[in-house]
Amino acid sequence: MPEIPDCHYRVSVKALILDDQRRFLLVKDITGKWELPGGGLEQGESVQQGLRREIKEEMGLELNYIADAPEYFFTVFDSDTNEWICNAVYKTQVKDFNVTLTDECQEYRFFDKFIAAKEPLFDNVTKFLALYS
Repeated sequence: MPEIPDCHYRVSVKALILDDQRRFLLVKDITGKWELPGGGLEQGESVQQGLRREIKEEMGLELNYIADAPEYFFTVFDSDTNEWICNAVYKTQVKDFNVTLTDECQEYRFFDKFIAAKEPLFDNVTKFLALYS
């Protein structure tokens, strides 16, 4: 029987915000890389609480819809933090697009997967692009 390695995964909840052309929203942070909006769940926090908190902190936006189950669920090794991250990507909708720019959202834009692949991306976004259809 193979040995099961000890591991720890940071749980990250991400918002899949789509426009009418099925392009997805990415945000560029202070490092110049593009990321799906959202972030790490805090201990004891529900997915809904975490997504609402993260989107409010990053962009100043309120979510008016969060899907009951993730649209995408995958793990990826984050070369920036040197840790494994479990990503749960939930389809969401925002109340409006009155974005407040922050260090975590210095710019935002809707992308298709082919255009996004040409940009500097966080590792989890690269993995997301491989799964997105």
